[in-house]
Amino acid sequence: MQAYIIQVVLFQLLFIVVYEVLLKKETFFSYNRGYLLLTPVLAFLIPFLKIELLGNVIPDETIGVMLPEVVLGNVISQSVDPGSAEINPAITTFNWWALIYFLGVFVSLFIFVKKYVSLSQMFKFQQIWIEKEFKIIEIPNSTIACTFFKTIFLGASLSAEEKQSIISHEQIHVKQRHSIDLLFFELLRIVFWFNPLVYIYQSHITGVHEFLADKEVVKHTEKKQYYQQLLNTAFNTQNISFINQFFSHSLIKKRIVMLQKSQSKTIAKFKYFVLVPLIMLMLTYTSATSQTTDFEINISNYSEEDQKLIKDYRNELQNMKANGASFFEIADVFMIDKDEHIKSKEAFYRFKVYIENMFNETNKKKDDKLYEISEKFQNQTYEDYVAYRKTQPIIEVVEVQDSKDFMDVPFAVVDQIPIFPGCEDVDGEGAMKDCVSKKIQEHVQKNFNTNLGKELGFTGVNRVIVQFKIDKNGDITSVRARAPHPELETEAIRVINTLPKMIPGKQKGKEVGVMYSLPIVFQVEKVKEVDEKN
Repeated sequence: MQAYIIQVVLFQLLFIVVYEVLLKKETFFSYNRGYLLLTPVLAFLIPFLKIELLGNVIPDETIGVMLPEVVLGNVISQSVDPGSAEINPAITTFNWWALIYFLGVFVSLFIFVKKYVSLSQMFKFQQIWIEKEFKIIEIPNSTIACTFFKTIFLGASLSAEEKQSIISHEQIHVKQRHSIDLLFFELLRIVFWFNPLVYIYQSHITGVHEFLADKEVVKHTEKKQYYQQLLNTAFNTQNISFINQFFSHSLIKKRIVMLQKSQSKTIAKFKYFVLVPLIMLMLTYTSATSQTTDFEINISNYSEEDQKLIKDYRNELQNMKANGASFFEIADVFMIDKDEHIKSKEAFYRFKVYIENMFNETNKKKDDKLYEISEKFQNQTYEDYVAYRKTQPIIEVVEVQDSKDFMDVPFAVVDQIPIFPGCEDVDGEGAMKDCVSKKIQEHVQKNFNTNLGKELGFTGVNRVIVQFKIDKNGDITSVRARAPHPELETEAIRVINTLPKMIPGKQKGKEVGVMYSLPIVFQVEKVKEVDEKN
């Protein structure tokens, strides 16, 4: 959602800049009105339009991959009856951003209602003229002049000459239905109150409305007489942003300038064609950066309690990302070891949300193998899993890397993975991935100092998560690690840096960097088996 909002604001800004630089001073007011109404809507729609052909223009430079765990030694874990395990309540993070947003919506809606109440008071005064197309309401002791839909409000203190000129002007607002435009931007101001560009759009459309009305009036009125009247009239205008106001302080000068401006040449209309390359540029950007379809756990068949857990964990994870949490920090909170994440409903769903996020962090499409996995695990409720586990032995010893009970993590999502020396002649995509994975595992198992954990005083199963990139030249770069002790991080970084130079991966025929995440698990002391529980 954050990425979408940023794109909308960016596109609206580009549209506004084009208007300010190229179109604002032209006298094609109807075209400008259409531009100001169309472009904010386009900014909302373009991020949803993905054109594959345009997406191929900018190939991905870095692809993310999750490698299978590397197990050092005979690591074992316990399968525990979930129904008898202790449940640790999850700590959720309050979504302050949502609170601030809805508070802003409430304030904006309150201001709108207040304006409407002020406007509705004027409907109580006497109607002095009623026609099919419009009606006129006279406001006592006032020089007001404004329009709302088919109603024209006139101050009783205006002279007869002023009223005649104003009615001619306001009738154009009625005929061209300018109030609909203003209410459209009022709605945007309520929903997108935080976006300053919406207010700029509304200011521009208000000006265009006045230029349109003035243009029609001066066809039947002498220009000099008309703008002299604008200058000489006593200003007294209600501050209501969704009515067309004849006497608007900020617009008087602009209206007079436009009245004296020569008609723009027809050739200037070609400026509006700048929209075509601009929209194509935006579509190229959205197609290249967001070809993927977000994966989301289907929670429609879950209980209300389970749905709330998943939603809370999603918010917690997104808040961590918004606050700058690293991959490792998120993994520490959400990626719980297998023997832990089956112990409680909370841990089970926390891990599911982590996997959901992992899918969406990789550069995948619907036709990628990464998208094909997960139905067995991701759409499985905790009760389903408990029932499944009851068909298995209560106590069983399994290797940590054997995570088939949950899911298979695909090795890569690139067209051609980086190739480890010695795997060049392996046939078949699956066999190639297995070979590279096996070579990396063997390298880590051979070179990692497994005695370091004991020397540092650790016991039980320990996890180190390493992130590194095989760049487009095949070199190992950007190595980082997360571990319970700095010396374990240093050791993991050292081992990964000793990996040999590889044949780089390719995406759409171009060498690309591939970012890897590699969990390393080792046991200092064998975990004791728990008693069988009914």
